[in-house]
Amino acid sequence: MLDENMPPRSAFPRLNGHFDLKHIDHDLSRGGLKDAPVYALALSSRRIIVTLNVKHFKPMAGEKVGAGVIGVPPHWQPRQVDTQLTALLIKHGPAYFQGRYVALGEEGAA
Repeated sequence: MLDENMPPRSAFPRLNGHFDLKHIDHDLSRGGLKDAPVYALALSSRRIIVTLNVKHFKPMAGEKVGAGVIGVPPHWQPRQVDTQLTALLIKHGPAYFQGRYVALGEEGAA
């Protein structure tokens, strides 16, 4: 699930080709939600949050039953995010991210 601060899912064609990608605002019409309800929505819908907002979401990840959070470097262009995030999600199954924070682009992430 793409957080509100991310481009719409159309900016990530590879990711869309492999996964059921949804944007919190553009697809789910839930823009403007505070971070905790976004996290709860990800948890209840069994989705991983992809966000630039690492500061607020990173502390929420950390329980085995929690939603996964993937932090995106703010300077990355959508094409780079599309390539790296697709590779990361293909490499690891959804269970790998459950309750875990992963920083995209850090050594060992992809």
